[in-house]
Amino acid sequence: MRIKEFNKVERAANLSRREVARMGTAILFIVAVIVFTGTRFAHVEQAYLLIAAAVVGAYMAMNIGANDVANNVGPAVGSFALSLTGAIIIAAIFEAAGAIIAGGDVVKTVKNGIIDPADLADTDQYVWVMMGALAGAAVWLNAATWFGAPVSTTHSIVGGVMGAGIAASGWDIVNWGSVTSIALSWVISPVTGGVIAAGLLLVLKQMVFFRDDPLKEAERTVPVMIGLMGWAFTTYVALKGIKKIIVIPFPMAMLLGLVVGVLIYFISRPIIKRKRPRLTQDRDGVNRLFTIPLIFAAALLSFAHGANDVANAVGPLAGVVDVLTEGNGGGKVAIPLWVMAIGAIGISFGLALFGPKLIRTVGSEITELDRSRAFCIALSAAITVIVASQLGMPISSTHVALGAVFGVGFLREWLDQRIGRVAESVLARHEGDPDFDEVEAVLWDFRNAPVEEKQRILKELKAMGPDTLIPAAQRKELQKALKRQLVSRTSLLKIASAWVITLPVSAFLAALFYFVLRGMLLP
Repeated sequence: MRIKEFNKVERAANLSRREVARMGTAILFIVAVIVFTGTRFAHVEQAYLLIAAAVVGAYMAMNIGANDVANNVGPAVGSFALSLTGAIIIAAIFEAAGAIIAGGDVVKTVKNGIIDPADLADTDQYVWVMMGALAGAAVWLNAATWFGAPVSTTHSIVGGVMGAGIAASGWDIVNWGSVTSIALSWVISPVTGGVIAAGLLLVLKQMVFFRDDPLKEAERTVPVMIGLMGWAFTTYVALKGIKKIIVIPFPMAMLLGLVVGVLIYFISRPIIKRKRPRLTQDRDGVNRLFTIPLIFAAALLSFAHGANDVANAVGPLAGVVDVLTEGNGGGKVAIPLWVMAIGAIGISFGLALFGPKLIRTVGSEITELDRSRAFCIALSAAITVIVASQLGMPISSTHVALGAVFGVGFLREWLDQRIGRVAESVLARHEGDPDFDEVEAVLWDFRNAPVEEKQRILKELKAMGPDTLIPAAQRKELQKALKRQLVSRTSLLKIASAWVITLPVSAFLAALFYFVLRGMLLP
């Protein structure tokens, strides 16, 4: 066998071994859940149902870790503020901490009032609906992760509850007003996140990157931006991340955030002033100022996500536990610590084993991110959730984060093409000079330059005078090059399509699982 072919086989074998190792680790976690649940609840009459529900809940938690957590750390990884390994470690620790320390001790197991448990015939039907909802949502999340599409785990579990509820009791069981508000969030969430992120980045460009001395301007502007992030994240965590530990009213959370933000401003300003002489006088030098804030943002977003979204994995499981051990089954149930631990550990395992694919999608495949852009995305996510929660807007944190990524990308594209139109007008005036090679070299540099660098190149073009000869065919090629697409249309179509079908596909799968469970368990 040739060496080249042998190397190809060896690479394929290594890839296969890694996949087997990941699957084996996931299976070991599921087995541990089975053993623990079976030992703890051996005395329960329908212990097999409880074990099955725990397994489905653990599977759901791993899929949440694999799919949803990428939104928190993807921009930091894509901008090289964090390595992939470092991001996974930070996210796993803070996701688990948020779930166990600050995860809601009481949760509406029927999310957002989608169905009324009182409309179900008996507790057995309630158990089947919750298990079907979890299984349907988990399978859809697994498929979305495999296709590389970040989707909303909240919408997935809502669709699951809706589909299993309809299968159990007909169309009238669904609160269609709640479903309509969720559908509205498909538009509201990404647009709001995108507009805020693009606005923040535009301000940063105008105040720092487009100036003659970016580092000098950054010394004044970046501490303000970091202080704003301190305000936003303190308010965000106070409102959404620690509500189990203490309930903080909105005005108090805002005031607390303001105090922390001001403190961070005064702490960061002298630090940045000391760093400035050691930084290069370009975009990369300014971007280095955002490294530490991005690491903190990834940690805090993961903590808040773990505190809030662990309920998507274990809320229905908690409902099943309550029914089978206590005989209840209302709209709200307490989540035992062991159930919360399954959710927290499952999210961490899912992130570590299967999360890198989605982290790369969010961080680098949609649009090119540097640290200033990633900073604006993280800050936009926090601000949007704060504003939306107070206005009562239906919003998905996943859609907000992805909308922010697309907003930053489309702003880059708009600025690039706006300056490109200026370059085209320069091309039109260059007729009849033999120095074409010089002009062509400048234009190709122009094509790949950052937006702020294009300003300098345009001045060089204008200085060459109106008599430069550029043939029509080459002018057409250069004009096409100036109209670059800086946002992946393939990623946009894939993600938008996945968002639209999340609710109906989860509902359909949950209904199928409900009918399978009912067929298996009816006498």
